[in-house]
Amino acid sequence: MSPTVRTKKPRKPSSTLEHDAYLSLLRAADLLARDAEEVVKSFGLSGTQYNILRILRGAGPHGLCCHEAAERMLTHDPDITRLLDRLERRGLIVRARASSDRRVITAQITPEGLRILARLDKPIEECHQQQFGHLGPRRLAQLIELLNSARIRP
Repeated sequence: MSPTVRTKKPRKPSSTLEHDAYLSLLRAADLLARDAEEVVKSFGLSGTQYNILRILRGAGPHGLCCHEAAERMLTHDPDITRLLDRLERRGLIVRARASSDRRVITAQITPEGLRILARLDKPIEECHQQQFGHLGPRRLAQLIELLNSARIRP
């Protein structure tokens, strides 16, 4: 992963600080996501596939119903069914209908899905260290606090 040059553009006089913050956040998120996407791509996964595998790993052995997994995703995917189809074809997840309500479909990560995530844990950690390590613990904590505050609606 090559270091990406980050430049600061001068603020236009008609632009508000809120608008500048929004654009800066989007640019940073896009850049950071592309870095992580490169890592997961080397394992034959997309960012959304990696995200759903992590969600299912965190759900434990019982898995999650598909709509709950979709709600937990970092980015909205309008076609969760096709996303899960691809992962199931690769043997990374399994789906089953609930016996109590046949409309409910539960997804679970397979041992192969767990193996891929285990192999990805270190490279992803290194990617995030490269992305954020220069900020140090205090500034990282401030960044997390600010971003969490920005998600709160007054």
